[in-house]
Amino acid sequence: MRKIAMAIMALIVVGMLIPAGFSTDSNVVITYGETTHANSNYKSVVDNFFKSQANIDINNVDSKIITANQVNKVSSSITGKYYGSDQIFSSALVDLNDNSKLQVSVDKSKITTITGDMYISALKSAGITSGHVYVTSPVPATGESALAGIMNSYEVVTDVEIPDSVKEAANDEIYTQAEIVNNSGVSADDLSKLVNDVKEEVSSDNITDHDTIVNIINNYVQTNNINITNNDIENLADSIEQVQNVQGDVNYYKDQVSGFLNDTDTSGFSIDSILDWIRSFVNGI
Repeated sequence: MRKIAMAIMALIVVGMLIPAGFSTDSNVVITYGETTHANSNYKSVVDNFFKSQANIDINNVDSKIITANQVNKVSSSITGKYYGSDQIFSSALVDLNDNSKLQVSVDKSKITTITGDMYISALKSAGITSGHVYVTSPVPATGESALAGIMNSYEVVTDVEIPDSVKEAANDEIYTQAEIVNNSGVSADDLSKLVNDVKEEVSSDNITDHDTIVNIINNYVQTNNINITNNDIENLADSIEQVQNVQGDVNYYKDQVSGFLNDTDTSGFSIDSILDWIRSFVNGI
């Protein structure tokens, strides 16, 4: 009887400790493209994808709207493109409960250009190496605007802002690859592998010289028989060079979020740890 009484007392204590908003999972955020969010049918399509793929009760997670203005702040300086409020479809869910490694699941039936590997490469360029990201759209879309939402989600969850220089470099990487895929016959997978291989070599040797990066890209292009133009190679070199030049800001950001990504429970509150305490407490009586 004494054990039962103590267990009941412990559960009462837990009830008092659990915050009123505990039902909201602070480690998960959804970002909707503003066009999608404004259309209930579009939003339903996106929500159903997230429910089926992430196995998460999306009613208990925070959400944000990514506007055309936010996307244009990035795209206009990189590609000169401007998007209207009726053109932002791509949406993303970021789950940092699953943070052992970085994973990106893309709805290939809707996202036409940007692949999971492209997102992973760009996010790693921004210093993001953990979490599971899901990307979709209610209608066919390139997926370019989703990266702004993904990075915004990481800022919301971790409460750490990604430096603007890092955001621009990561977005430039996505936009550059999308432009090449759209304007050439190269496959997205082949281009993604090329970029990853070149970035790895450039990073390991800490290369920032543009001409050297161009030569490295040329070597990979010839070795792997990839058909892209000299202009494409120059643009890729510019993008990779930009990533290299912001490594100081990337490392600063990684230092800021390293504690959070190693332990997603930033509040110090863990229902699992409290339940473990109850079990050990009762067993010890």
